[in-house]
Amino acid sequence: MRHFILGSFHRMSLEKFNKIKQILGEPNLEREGVAIYQMDCLEAMKKLPSDLVDLTITSPPYNIGKEYEELAKLDDYLNWCESWIGEIYRLTKKDGTFWLNVGYLEVADEGLAVPIPYLLWNRTPFYFLQEVVWNYAAGVACKKRFSPRNEKLLWYVKDKKSYTFNLDAVRDPNVKYPNQKKNGKLRCNPFGKNPSDVWQITKVTSGKNRSSVERTPHPAQFPMELVERMLKASSNTGDVVIDPFMGSGSTAECAIRNGRYVVGFELKSEYIGYAEQRIDRYLEDKELASRQESLEI
Repeated sequence: MRHFILGSFHRMSLEKFNKIKQILGEPNLEREGVAIYQMDCLEAMKKLPSDLVDLTITSPPYNIGKEYEELAKLDDYLNWCESWIGEIYRLTKKDGTFWLNVGYLEVADEGLAVPIPYLLWNRTPFYFLQEVVWNYAAGVACKKRFSPRNEKLLWYVKDKKSYTFNLDAVRDPNVKYPNQKKNGKLRCNPFGKNPSDVWQITKVTSGKNRSSVERTPHPAQFPMELVERMLKASSNTGDVVIDPFMGSGSTAECAIRNGRYVVGFELKSEYIGYAEQRIDRYLEDKELASRQESLEI
């Protein structure tokens, strides 16, 4: 019975994934389970019917003058964020989840490095479940203030009483005393400990001697480890995941590595090219590993 139920859920997800492609047309990048469009996410999402998506993971432009964004007045930027987040809410299933990664920006005459969560957290119909601090090792060095080493992840759910949370899938195996017992029972879960609300995950770095293995030319790349923790904790195999600001494709690669369907939007063709390269590289490596395994049997 369990296999039948799981199979039904997979078919429903596939139908929703195909429905998205039917409405939006041929993707600019399509692989099995992956559809990435060179479209404005707000315009694209408005075309889609409600209740299609299990999980959204994204990191939008921070309005700080990066090469992929145009600076806007603060109120215009916040109103724009409220608009596309509102569309995400409409597209999200009742038990669905939204993870939002944002950093800092300057508020004129008010503050130099104001966390965007302070400005955005309540401008959404989602229920704000928790803030997670992403602590990374590398970053700029400052002389007149402390060097910044964190960004925030805002964890939203549509229904505060019913949402996916797979703690065992993301437990931290680094336990100091894993075999410690009390009254004959292990004190620690055999899968590890709860990773808490502070995640120490290395940033995707650049440079001749310190460039990350997963590095692409994208100037603000999502680390795979960060995406994977959000994805595994808040979705299940076969679910539909969306990233309205796909960038270099970290969410897409992570999704197909973990058996999810993924839809993304990206305005810059070169960034879609970066996503294509990394997805194809993963698929090629997967095919080679499969062939090797078949030879060893």
